[in-house]
Formats: sequence, structure tokens, C-alpha cells
Amino acid sequence: MSAGPATPKPAVQHMRRNPPIAGEAEAIQAAQNGDATAFETLYSLHKRRVYSLCLRMLGNVAEAEDLTQEAFLQLYRKIGTFRGDSAFSTWLHRLSVNVVLMHLRKKGLPQVSLEETLEPSQEDGPRKDLGARDLMLSGSIDRVTLERAVENLPPGYRLVFVLHDVEGYEHNEIATMLECSIGNSKSQLHKARMKLRELLRTGERKEAAV
Repeated sequence: MSAGPATPKPAVQHMRRNPPIAGEAEAIQAAQNGDATAFETLYSLHKRRVYSLCLRMLGNVAEAEDLTQEAFLQLYRKIGTFRGDSAFSTWLHRLSVNVVLMHLRKKGLPQVSLEETLEPSQEDGPRKDLGARDLMLSGSIDRVTLERAVENLPPGYRLVFVLHDVEGYEHNEIATMLECSIGNSKSQLHKARMKLRELLRTGERKEAAV
């Protein structure tokens, strides 16, 4: 007996974390028709998440606040282009990521070293698939401690780590965003995880010495 058609899976993993919010659809439609109050509603519903995303990617409170405002300014300008092909929060998430990446490009920060090789060394060479989830970093580590360590990562490492391990983007998506190779994205993620382990171990030693 036929099992019937399989249920299609979302194209992007993190879309599953973005269920519709009560009253959101009505606010989107009203905002697209020029209702300023409806836009304020959308701002109230999503400002915390957008700010959190900007802060994780930038590691700077002042810049995160500025780019949160810039993201919603872009939303105000572009909300008429939202067609509902994905969850609104997913669409806004992408828009916010692009705002941050444009900011980083204007600042000229070295997001990713395009000359970096994947040839392993004894010190930091990968011992497994570089794209696999690191269970040591996603286990029982205190969330606040981990977030503080992430803030102390070099900008390029932090960016790839946040996009992949926190926000759920695949390496091919990150490569497109950062204009680098998939292998380079994997390499940066591996080095970010190694650096995080080092930062977490250093923090544990400092706490033990107190």
C-alpha cells in the first residue's frame, strides 16, 4: 500500500523556528497599505530579535542599536515587496543580516580570509567534517558564558559561527553572503570553535582561581 506523498521539508533549517505571531499578518497587510500604527506593531513584535541578531554578529552594543534602527528603516522602505513566500520573521531576518553585512563591508572589516587554506596543521587541523555540529559547544555550557565568549571572537570567526551555529544558515548560504568559498566558510567555523574552546577554558581557569 502506498505511503502517500511525503511532507515537503523547509528549504532552510532556521525557518522552522519562525512560527506566525498572533496579529502579525493583519499588521503586515495594514503596514503595506501605509498604516504607521501597524508598522509600530511590527517593530514591537520583532525589535528584540533583530537587536539580538545584530549584537551577536557585531559584538558591539552601540553598533547593534544603530543597525537595528537601520534594519527597520529598510523594512519600512521594502515591506511592500514582502509576498509571503516565507515566514515574515524569516524574511526580516534575512533583511537584517544583509544590513549588517553591508555595514561590515563599508567598514572594510576582514570578515573572512580568502587566502586561508584548508590544509590541516597539527595545532588546529580538523579531525572531522568541518560542517558538523560541535557537540562540546552545544551541550551543557552556560548560555551567558558562551555568549560572552562569542563576543570575544575575532570578527570573521564570530560572523561565521553566529550565521552557522546560532542562526542555522548552511555553508553554501554563508559562502554566498560573505562572497567566499564553501570550504573557507567551513574552515572559519572550525577555527571559531577552536577559539571558543580556548576562551571557555580560560574563563573556567579564572573562575577556579577566584
